[in-house]
Amino acid sequence: MHSKTALCLATSLMLCIGTKLHAQNKKADPLLEKTITQKQTTRLLTTLSADDMEGRKYGSPGIRRAAAVIAQQFKEAGLQAAPGDSGYYQNFAIYDSQIEGKKVTVNGQSLADSLSAILSTQSTITITDQSGYQVMQPKDQQQLVQLLSARRNPANNAIIVLSQKFARVLKIVPRLQRGQIQSKFSTVFVVSDEPVKNFTVTAANRLTQTRLANIVGVLPGKTKPEELVIFSGHYDHLGIDPSNKEDSIYNGANDDASGTTAVMQLAKYYAAQGNNARTLVFAAFTAEEAGGFGSTYFSHQFDPAKVMAMFNIEMIGTQSKWGENSAYITGFEKTNMGTILQKNLEGTGFTFHPDPYTDQHLFYRSDNATLARQGVPAHTISTSKMDAEPNYHKVSDEIGTLDQTNMNRIIQCIALSAKTIVNGTDTPSRVNTADLD
Repeated sequence: MHSKTALCLATSLMLCIGTKLHAQNKKADPLLEKTITQKQTTRLLTTLSADDMEGRKYGSPGIRRAAAVIAQQFKEAGLQAAPGDSGYYQNFAIYDSQIEGKKVTVNGQSLADSLSAILSTQSTITITDQSGYQVMQPKDQQQLVQLLSARRNPANNAIIVLSQKFARVLKIVPRLQRGQIQSKFSTVFVVSDEPVKNFTVTAANRLTQTRLANIVGVLPGKTKPEELVIFSGHYDHLGIDPSNKEDSIYNGANDDASGTTAVMQLAKYYAAQGNNARTLVFAAFTAEEAGGFGSTYFSHQFDPAKVMAMFNIEMIGTQSKWGENSAYITGFEKTNMGTILQKNLEGTGFTFHPDPYTDQHLFYRSDNATLARQGVPAHTISTSKMDAEPNYHKVSDEIGTLDQTNMNRIIQCIALSAKTIVNGTDTPSRVNTADLD
């Protein structure tokens, strides 16, 4: 614990939790004490990280049990289901793809199998240069990264022409073929140093489907219902390692039962408060660990222009590098959302800091990334010491390793920090998508 944190600990305790918060802090909200309680936070965290959840691997019986818990909490809070959802279940499927019988010609010449690849959820691929495919040729590494990111959720059919120096990209396509979200669009990669004038591609595609579900609840806004604020976390984790005879279950207490617990607690608080100007969307995402499939699907169910802010909450169960009563915000410099949150917390003894681990690119590694790439001020709040978190992605990530008292304060202070965004008086600036890498 830093000395500065120790000196202000007494003040922080009065201002962030307990009855003294109401008595001494003019910003205090006594409803926080009644709804975001230590007892309930511990109960939910214990439930989600228990052994009987089997590590909450996507598609497993354990994650279905976790989903039922979250849906029940949303129901008890009085949230509505999102339009088109089944109850609180936002059902969707991902597909593993196995391309068979592929034949590709470019400029009248057959390409060797190793010089092309197909990314598609269509069962049959038959295309020519007359099929309306956009020909795209990245000129540098940055363009290539942007293209690959966009092709995970394509908005059109495309043939991507890779020069020999980028031919290594074909090695990652098999990984991209696993866990695709269904799309009517396909992507063909070909290696060629010559301009592509004409092409033909034929192939069969053997698809294996896995059914998944995000859990989503909605609290309609009172005066600005068309404007959305999202609170989210992912409820999946790594499952079971049968080769580990001593402890086979990845309980994922911090990653990310802590964030999902926060989402459920915030839903209860805002529903009880009942005066949110903007519509609040509470989402527990599946398959984050497998590649962000849940948040990717979710992001395409909303118009990004109507999403005013996204609070993604990831791993808040351990103390940050600054000690108690602190957390950091990924991508802090990309919008003014962090500054707004800091201002709303003035006088509370709680501090939001910019992400200190920028070399780890955390802004792009959690469920905020898909919406951020669409311009939404979407950030992740975390405390995880990513340079020295001993239980990260280990079976030892269990509830006994977490500071549950500090975690409950963090949830309360997230609620305080979001106040002016929820009530519509503050609107964060948008992410400049031209600056994203």
